[in-house]
Amino acid sequence: MAIYTQEQAQAVLKKVMALSKADECEANLNGSKSGNVRYARNSVSTAGEAHTTSLVVQSSFGKKVGTATINEFDDASLEKVVRRSEELAKLAPENPEYMGVLGPQKYMTTNPYVAATAAITPDKRAEMVAQSISAAKAKNLTAAGYLQDIVGFQSMMNSKGLFAYNTDTGVDFSLTVRTPDGTGSGYVSRGFNDVSKLNTATASAIAVNKATGSMNAKALEPGKYTVILEPAAVAVMLENLFFNMDARSADEGRSFLSKPGGGNKVGQKLVDERVTIYSDPSHSELPTSPWAQDGQALNKVTWIDKGVVKQIPVSRYWAQQKKITPVPFPNSAIMQGGTQSLDDMIKGTTKGILVTRLWYIRPVDPQTLLLTGLTRDGTFYIENGKIKHAVKNFRFNESPIIMLNNLEAIGKTERVVSGESSNNYLLPPLKIRDFTFSSLSDAV
Repeated sequence: MAIYTQEQAQAVLKKVMALSKADECEANLNGSKSGNVRYARNSVSTAGEAHTTSLVVQSSFGKKVGTATINEFDDASLEKVVRRSEELAKLAPENPEYMGVLGPQKYMTTNPYVAATAAITPDKRAEMVAQSISAAKAKNLTAAGYLQDIVGFQSMMNSKGLFAYNTDTGVDFSLTVRTPDGTGSGYVSRGFNDVSKLNTATASAIAVNKATGSMNAKALEPGKYTVILEPAAVAVMLENLFFNMDARSADEGRSFLSKPGGGNKVGQKLVDERVTIYSDPSHSELPTSPWAQDGQALNKVTWIDKGVVKQIPVSRYWAQQKKITPVPFPNSAIMQGGTQSLDDMIKGTTKGILVTRLWYIRPVDPQTLLLTGLTRDGTFYIENGKIKHAVKNFRFNESPIIMLNNLEAIGKTERVVSGESSNNYLLPPLKIRDFTFSSLSDAV
């Protein structure tokens, strides 16, 4: 059984706590049921379901910590995993940064579980994929895609009385469409908690149009251009900003948030005043678990407000060192959007480049957050408010910090899946001036 009810999870975890002889004990019981269909060359290549459940037990004696994992839950197995975690703890060196387990927490109510998504059947997956393949076949194009749905639960209990439980669902869809001669490529991705919000036929039509429109691309000279980044391209740039927001690395001088002479840039203006970035576990379009990995409660937090850094995540250990309040790393990120549609942004552009997607992102300089990567699956030249023709792909060298200081326009926020991490965000398309393309790429 992959999905435990709150009562079932609590019963298992109580047994673990009763078996513990350690100074402190923490146990995480998690499980999921997922289904998927993968297809290529307009034919399904694999399909299946996976059910997984695992128990992770962490025991500590003072600052000596040991962890053991098991996927059997009879009484003998539970005792086995508890004893093993204790044996490992006694053998381990002391962890000077171990903070101990938390006491009981109060969690906000979120709704990341949708019954319709949890009830997806193989027939439903097949129907959704068939609609995508049909859209490509109708234009004599070749589709390769992946559809996955998942329902899961997460639960935690510790020897100080903390208990947390959450269930969630999700469905992710991604598709690449190629032309027969291999010169055109289009891409689309979608992710939701609620499967009723996913229309694979409509999404696939976007990739189909990009594939046919990107044939016979023309080369432009590398340089600085006004660009319109679609949300999928924005995601892979901004998640590098999100992932690197950390108080300790900033205070220690290792981050783009490090202040010259010491400390961090909280309270300072970092980017354009139109930029507001926050997280909210209860957001109706991006609901997530209300607790962090270590059990800390998650609430709505504004990280950047009108261009000013208002808060950055602070680990419990670093908070203790600095005598401040810890701030857990969030489960989501949201950028406040504007009112323009993507079409509006294109119509308002005299000369520029539309970027569908960026990929193969690699860091160049962590202290300026300079990144490099490539455009892919649909790059187009805009002239006088219209897409004039496809252009060959570029390599770029750009920092999301510089990018967010060169804003010309912000579009409407939408839910988007990162092609690099598969994380879901709420992000708008962005129009950026002086975006740096450093060289051409022959890849389609």
